Amino acid sequence: MIKLEPRQTPAGYMQWLSPLLALLVTVLIGALLFTVLDKPPLKALSMFFYEPIKSLYGISELTVKAAPLILCALGLALCYRANVWNIGAEGQLLMGAVFAGGVAIAAPADASRFYFVWVLLAGMVGGMVWAGLTAWLKDAFNANEILVSLMLTYVAYNLLVYLVFGPWRDPNGFNFPQSKVFDAAAMLPKLVPGTRIHLGFLFALLFAGAAYVFMFRSFAGYQMQVGGLSAQAARYAGYSSRKALWGSLLACGGLAGLAGAVEVAGPIGQLNASVSPGYGFAAIIVAFVGRLHPGVIVLSAILMSMFYIGGELAQSRLGLPNAITGVFQGVLLFALLVCDTFINQKLVWKK
Repeated sequence: MIKLEPRQTPAGYMQWLSPLLALLVTVLIGALLFTVLDKPPLKALSMFFYEPIKSLYGISELTVKAAPLILCALGLALCYRANVWNIGAEGQLLMGAVFAGGVAIAAPADASRFYFVWVLLAGMVGGMVWAGLTAWLKDAFNANEILVSLMLTYVAYNLLVYLVFGPWRDPNGFNFPQSKVFDAAAMLPKLVPGTRIHLGFLFALLFAGAAYVFMFRSFAGYQMQVGGLSAQAARYAGYSSRKALWGSLLACGGLAGLAGAVEVAGPIGQLNASVSPGYGFAAIIVAFVGRLHPGVIVLSAILMSMFYIGGELAQSRLGLPNAITGVFQGVLLFALLVCDTFINQKLVWKK
């Protein structure tokens, strides 16, 4: 028989080497997949790992896709460190986009150039409201936060679809399911002229720094982690596991809602039914590949952005389906889980 037995002393450095091994496995499996599909593997892999960084335009696209991934993954990292298994960052992102879009649509003609601040704040409120529903159901009725947050994602999506097909649809938009284009005052300023690098990427980096200070340099962050790991230990120490639940979910909702606001007020410029290509779900992979550490999450989000851009290029240049992006994401997560399993356990052959 083959059994898995816990290692007595798992190697500490392997915790950080594991994501690199998982990436290497993903590249090898990707090369094999392209070979089976009769596509040149080196050319295909270059679209994922070289094309996005060879020009200023490619780098600007990386930042556009990385910003919402960083924000959502930071919020999820806070939840997971508090042992709160929030799977609904996608729904919180969509609700943030709805709130932000509503404020942007209502912008007056003489709005200040800084009106976009209200748009971003509205997005954060929307995400916090949606995450607060999960926290309330968990706190009041002990509902499973995994199921609740996931199901609320589909409620948020259908609400978004209703709005863009119904009351918020642009009357001059040739019947397309989208709102009117936002006024310039409601749009995020560009950081680099001539590119799509916008202020949202700077916000993502600033929140990554703030998350690091909170997690590893603040007593409140320590309390949140203790409250999540053991409610009894938290009560004994005078900490509140209830505060860990509400604090982590509201923080995650606010960051995911900000990600939705950044999308609609940044590269999209209007509200439509395809606000997110699944950033909230991909952020789960980003958080775990980033080891729930804000600094590594930024690098992990950039890697995931390469997968998105590479999938689009492979679709247009090699005729591959857009699902190739999801394949790379899934293989990366599976390889990471395998590597993590063998860090803490070993195979033992027994008769």
